[in-house]
Amino acid sequence: MAGRFLLAFAGLALVGAAALQATPPGSVNQAAILDEGLPRSLSEYGFFADGGAQVPGKGVTPYRLNTPLYSDGAEKLRYVYVPNGQKVLAEGEGLLRLPVGSALIKTFAFQEGGKRRLIETRVLLHRADGWLALPYQWNEEQTEARLVVAGARLPVTTPSGEQISYRIPNKNQCKECHGLDGAVTPIGPKSRNLSREWLEGMVEAGHLDAVPEGADLIPLWENRERASVEAAARGYLEVNCAHCHQPGATASNSGLDLRWEQHDPMAIGIMKRPVAAGRGAGGLEFGIVPGKPDESILAFRMESIEPGVAMPELGKGTVDPDGVDIVRRWIGQMPH
Repeated sequence: MAGRFLLAFAGLALVGAAALQATPPGSVNQAAILDEGLPRSLSEYGFFADGGAQVPGKGVTPYRLNTPLYSDGAEKLRYVYVPNGQKVLAEGEGLLRLPVGSALIKTFAFQEGGKRRLIETRVLLHRADGWLALPYQWNEEQTEARLVVAGARLPVTTPSGEQISYRIPNKNQCKECHGLDGAVTPIGPKSRNLSREWLEGMVEAGHLDAVPEGADLIPLWENRERASVEAAARGYLEVNCAHCHQPGATASNSGLDLRWEQHDPMAIGIMKRPVAAGRGAGGLEFGIVPGKPDESILAFRMESIEPGVAMPELGKGTVDPDGVDIVRRWIGQMPH
């Protein structure tokens, strides 16, 4: 248990914060979260005591996901803010329900010349009329991030050495991944993808009502070889694909449902013919052919970066070799 705890918070040591300690001075500007306007700079929110160093401000708690979304190998630093006196509600193994006035903050960074280079910070603000997603781009001096409603493109070198044109999504593109039943919604902080230790700490700190049954189910990505191949692969698909491939989401017309809790073989693509994949099917007939990853559309699309073929469509410009490997092994071991 102690080893698992240390793994769960290894990434947080870099920002100089203990697991559930926010670093003063400063406090969050509640009005910036709740007001109808669009704050032009990230600093207006007061989420960070030191933005360039990613030191969270008072009331802002860092967290990590067991299995994170792949974004060209970017380092991601995640934080949650819950208004003072309010509590997050746990609803089984699914998404935590954050009260109005809460915010989710995620910074994307790459190593450059031996130093961390902050690229963008995306915020999800829970306002009275629902969630609002906004992207902020960091300046060259790493002192401030400015709102980029129209998104942006900039050159980045990935950890594998690939030169890519990194895309910061525009405000509307955020809805493509965060859209569910016509509304913007968080997709990351689900109990099943958060460590039990972190959830227990949130309860002890008075920020969460309870640790739900079904918490901490998805394997730690760095420990995936110790988990079952099926659990690691299904966890990967849940995080990287299910926000679009589920009922009510942007790719629901595909009939593919890649959520962790979905167990119907046809729904997750086993011997399922595509609805309208076109050239995205690569001439293959079925989403998943048990025992045959080379004949499975799912693996084919994960291995591509070609527009109109690559999956996911947004959020990456490179192929994730580790993700492809675990999904191919899962398909390969299926009885046939």
